[in-house]
Amino acid sequence: MKTPSLLRPGFVLFSFLSVVALHADVAPNALFRDHAVLQREMPVPVWGKASPGEKVTVRLANRPALSVTTGADGRWLVKLPASPAGGPFKLVIDGKNHIELNDVWLGEVWIASGQSNMERQLGLRGGQKPIENWEQEVAAADHPQIRHFAVDRTPSDTPKIETAGHWDVCSPQTAAQFTAVGYFFARDLQPKLNVTVGIIHSSWGGTPAETWMRHDLLATEFPEVIAAQDKAVAGYDAALAKYKTEEPVLLKTWEEASVAAKAAGKPEPSKPVPPPDPHTTPKRPSALYQGMIVPLQPYAIRGVIWYQGESNAGRSEAYRTLFPALIRDWRAQWNQGEFPFLFVQIAPFKGLPPEIRDAQLHAWRVTPNTAMVVTADIGDAEDIHPTRKAPVGTRLALAARALAYGEKIEYSGPRFTTAAVQGANIIVSFDHLGGGLVAKDGPLRGFTISADGKTFVPAQAEIAGDTVTVHAEGVTAPVAVRYGWANVPDVNLFNAAGLPASPFRSDLP
Repeated sequence: MKTPSLLRPGFVLFSFLSVVALHADVAPNALFRDHAVLQREMPVPVWGKASPGEKVTVRLANRPALSVTTGADGRWLVKLPASPAGGPFKLVIDGKNHIELNDVWLGEVWIASGQSNMERQLGLRGGQKPIENWEQEVAAADHPQIRHFAVDRTPSDTPKIETAGHWDVCSPQTAAQFTAVGYFFARDLQPKLNVTVGIIHSSWGGTPAETWMRHDLLATEFPEVIAAQDKAVAGYDAALAKYKTEEPVLLKTWEEASVAAKAAGKPEPSKPVPPPDPHTTPKRPSALYQGMIVPLQPYAIRGVIWYQGESNAGRSEAYRTLFPALIRDWRAQWNQGEFPFLFVQIAPFKGLPPEIRDAQLHAWRVTPNTAMVVTADIGDAEDIHPTRKAPVGTRLALAARALAYGEKIEYSGPRFTTAAVQGANIIVSFDHLGGGLVAKDGPLRGFTISADGKTFVPAQAEIAGDTVTVHAEGVTAPVAVRYGWANVPDVNLFNAAGLPASPFRSDLP
């Protein structure tokens, strides 16, 4: 039997500053604050801490109050009945003390998670290119029906129940601190739904999928991940000693390379740094799941938007099973069924191979109620953090409108389905035609073809109705076709809905 989140060890009492008494007997989880968004049309768990044996009563607006008596651990949880969208409401929590939370709304709640491309804030941050049009976007961000909760960045070796943070109402004064992708997603979604949209932002740059996964799942299904972590821990002292021994050599080499780079007008190489401590790095397996996802369970949500994969690019084959397992397990732990999980295919960049995008495409195929946003047209060959985040949010919102809210709209570009050999041609078929295939800005680009499944040569491609015919001079008996199979592909296949096709290969491993 799965252990409910609230019964797991590690509960840390949050000091709730807006209550009457500074050290109140009753303290709700930090997610329940002024300006909070609760999920409409679903039962809404509300939970927290009180004295052992204390009676706790929770009431939303003028709805009937619900009461519960805490056990020996002082923890409590009530489930508010499903209610339609609306607000502002007052959420009242009574025990030995009295708490009033104001400006609470029933609307739509989404988790925004992943690594740095989700973490990137809308406002300017030092050392990074600014988000495209960020100043205009922040100045125009008067959207009081969009709310943002930034989860406290807390790695943990044990499952935590409590987090820290607060809900911000979207305005020109607050929007610069929002996740840019999450902001654009909510900005496009909210007026379509005409309800309040809450984004719970829980991400950390440079992190692999494993750190966002439950430890027991990794130990059972991916023991090699745990074994690699154990090996890193066991060998850490030796690695550090080696670094300290070689440090003068490393620094001298770096200084010489820096001088040479400056003379050549090239960027300086990165200065050598100590190896990360595997005991404390936020990248260690399960650390962010336990510290930044478990505390959100069982908050009622509509779904998840996810932007991650760059840190798994060196292990793309493993990601084909790792990422679907993450989605499956988050759903199981939330116990809300197969909620929509919408993710972004990582953008073109000189250091990211096509295999990782193919692994993400595979995850979309094998995992129900998911959508993949393609970014083949909005990457940056020189920057792993492309600045065009508005189209990413817009495409995620399209997917949400289709999958979560049932709109009959196209939410994806063409997706490869089959490749049939006909003489010297390969006929490529797709779903998500979106009104028809389109070659944007000239003849189709980015197709290659192979006669032996190993060597691929540039090919000509033409749209023929709902298919693409691919052929190449000198290839009379082709066996496989690829599209966009490069770190930075030059591609232009779209559908009439204006959405780009994902890179693909017909020669699956």
